[in-house]
Amino acid sequence: MRKQGIIFWVVLGLAAIGIVNSMLAGGLLNWLIPVVLVGIVFLLYKFPPAKYRSKSPKVKPSAKTMAKVAKTAPQRRSDSTPKRKSYPFQVIEGHKGKNDDGQPKYH
Repeated sequence: MRKQGIIFWVVLGLAAIGIVNSMLAGGLLNWLIPVVLVGIVFLLYKFPPAKYRSKSPKVKPSAKTMAKVAKTAPQRRSDSTPKRKSYPFQVIEGHKGKNDDGQPKYH
């Protein structure tokens, strides 16, 4: 685990040295276009045009709906133990391997 951390920082340092070297040798103009493109993509992602924004219609609920919501709200209980569901299954007691002594078969 420790070696992976050292390798990560060495690779990161070498990448930084390579970027600085290419900026000095190739000039800032070579880096200007990619930086501008990344900036434009980021801005379009963060603030999309109105044409592509999701338009959700704002619908005012009717009085009937509000009455239903108001009616059901006070009836909710927050019990700490939820009610058990009743399933239509039944446990059938079998006779296989039962001991009359009450002791386990392998003791």
